[in-house]
This record gives sequence, C-alpha cells and structure tokens, in this order.
Amino acid sequence: MVVFLVCSGVVACPSTRLLSSPLGAPPTDPASRKMHYYRYSNAEVSCWYKYLLFSYNIVFWLAGVVFLGVGLWAWSEKGVLSDLTKVTRLHGIDPVVLVLMVGVVMFTLGFAGCVGALRENICLLKFFCGAIVLIFFLELAVAVLAFLFQDWVRDRFREFFESNIRSYRDDIDLQNLIDSLQKANQCCGAYGPEDWDLNVYFNCSGASYSREKCGVPFSCCVPDPAQKVVNTQCGYDVRIQLKSKWDESIFTKGCIQALEGWLPRNIYIVAGVFIAISLLQIFGIFLARTLISDIEAVKAGHHF
Repeated sequence: MVVFLVCSGVVACPSTRLLSSPLGAPPTDPASRKMHYYRYSNAEVSCWYKYLLFSYNIVFWLAGVVFLGVGLWAWSEKGVLSDLTKVTRLHGIDPVVLVLMVGVVMFTLGFAGCVGALRENICLLKFFCGAIVLIFFLELAVAVLAFLFQDWVRDRFREFFESNIRSYRDDIDLQNLIDSLQKANQCCGAYGPEDWDLNVYFNCSGASYSREKCGVPFSCCVPDPAQKVVNTQCGYDVRIQLKSKWDESIFTKGCIQALEGWLPRNIYIVAGVFIAISLLQIFGIFLARTLISDIEAVKAGHHF
C-alpha cells in the first residue's frame, strides 16, 4: 500500500501534495518550493519598443560624445583647460560653453535611455522621460513668452549682442560667431556700425591708439566679387568718412533689424524645425512610457 501511494504521487509527488493540502500551506520540500513558489503572468516586455528606444537614444548619446569632444578640444586649443578662470574673465559668452552644455545634456539623456532600455531599469527610464518632458515644456514656454513679450526679448538680445561686441577680440570663437552672423545677415553691430564704438579696439575716441580705430570688422564689409581673397582690413577707418558714404563699403543695417526681417521670411522653416523637434521628443516620451508600462506589468504579475 505504501508503495502504491508513493508511486501514485499522493504522498511523494510535490505538485499533488501542494494541491491536496487542505490548508493551502506552502510545501516544505525545497524542490517543491522551487517549482511552485514563483509564478509569472503572461505579460512580457516588448522587444520592439525596447530596442527601438535603445536605437533612438544611441544616436543622441553618440552626438553628445561628439559635442563634448569638440568642446573640450576647442578649450584645449585656447588653453582654457589649463586655466579655467579664462571663462569667468570673458565678459561675453564663450560659444564653446554652449556646445559643452548641449553635449552634457545629450550625453546624460542618451546614456540614461540606452541603459534604461537595455537593463529594463524603471528609474533610469523615468529620469529620461521626465527630463524630455521638462525640456519640451521649457521650449514651449520660451516660444510663447518670446511671442508675447517681443519688446523685452529685443532689449535682452540688444544687451547680449552689445556685451559680446565688447569682448570681440577677447575670444576667437566669439569673434568667429559674430563674423558669421554679420556676414550671413549682411548686417553690422546691434543697431548699426556705431555700436562698434563699444569695443576698445574700434572706438573712435582720442584715447585709442589701435590701428582699427574708427573701423569695423571685415565681416561688416560689402563683399567685392572681384576679390578672391578676403580683405581683413577692408573696415579700417571706414567710420571716419561721411555717413552717407558708409553704405558703399559696409553694411549699415543692424543685426537685430536683420534678424527681425529674417524671421517672417523663414517662418515656415522655423515652424517646421520646431515641429520636427517636438515630434521627436513626443516619440521618445511615448517609447519610454510604453516600456515602463510593460516592465511594471511584468513585475506586477510575479507571485511570491
């Protein structure tokens, strides 16, 4: 009889003993506990969303690495890495700082998204999702406020441009940025060539002994199609002449006016770029939230 009971599983079969227990007490046999103590639901993490989110973030992570590499290389060329106080001594803005800030944000978010997706880490995925949502609403708020308070934005931009004019010769990257802006928009100064009096090298006062006195940067000069080599001295002594003759050799329109005219002409391009960036951010938020929901559903299906 004992042999029959053992062979039939009423006494010795772990699964039968678990089902036949009147009080539903957990089995004491280790093998039985291993077989029946943990159970999983049918919920599973979608590999499609998981690796799509990983691919989405790897692009931003690599772009962040590139931005950081370029920024650090530029600082090393200028000797900033050996003397970080150079950044604080600059009265204007160092464009490399903006590059590094963008690189840090992209690197951090890309890393959190990649690792969070691969390791199915809810904490990292929530950090990534929350940061993207925050950036999205900040962009939206800036766009709305810039539209509602145009005069305030114009005044702040004028102050920003003038402070960078003062530091034009202090940083090569800032100098290249201003030159590119003036050449691209065919403008000179914030509101006109007179703004270059703010710079000690171009100032027309008698105390200045600079060769560039009463001049403007070469980026203010009207380009001569016949010249194949850029004349970097074309702006020398230009403002000594009568104002009526300035427009023959330099741009007389301010860059703020040029930008105000550029925006309406390219409103569809600006709107398209903004919408594309917004859609990318919304897509990233959707992938992150979907993956978080899948992971939470799998965890909720575990029985202990």
